Amino acid sequence: MKVEGFVASLRNAESIGELFKILAEKGAPLAELDGKRFLIVVEGDFEGRKFWTEINGEKANQALGDAMLNSSSFPFKCRRPYTGGNVIFVDFGDIEVEEFLVAYRDPEYGIFYRVRNGEAEEITKEEYEKLLPEMPEFKIKSMSEEEMSAMGAFFG
Repeated sequence: MKVEGFVASLRNAESIGELFKILAEKGAPLAELDGKRFLIVVEGDFEGRKFWTEINGEKANQALGDAMLNSSSFPFKCRRPYTGGNVIFVDFGDIEVEEFLVAYRDPEYGIFYRVRNGEAEEITKEEYEKLLPEMPEFKIKSMSEEEMSAMGAFFG
């Protein structure tokens, strides 16, 4: 599947639950797009109700840190007014740990995954909470000094 097709499919969501279901159908939290594997991160707002992705219990934008700059991000809108967000594609090859947890959440609901050795399995909220303290620190390759200085020059 192509990245554009993945992003376009998110527009069909009529609720946050449906958005999470579409993500799961497309292979999230890990999806192969354009011949590369990605960790799929989403964040946004659905008619005033926030949704986000957690990695090992921490909001993804904090867990990923500088690596967010190295990822591809695409805005998307859903059919309902005032809905949409960003989908972020994190190159799976940049992830430096063998095991981590991913959750797609809103204030009351979530879908939870355990990723081990490149494979994702859906788990319950209880399993997610039980496994959190056992997870190694989530590490991802950040930009090199050279890349950072080039970004600094770019954003000057």
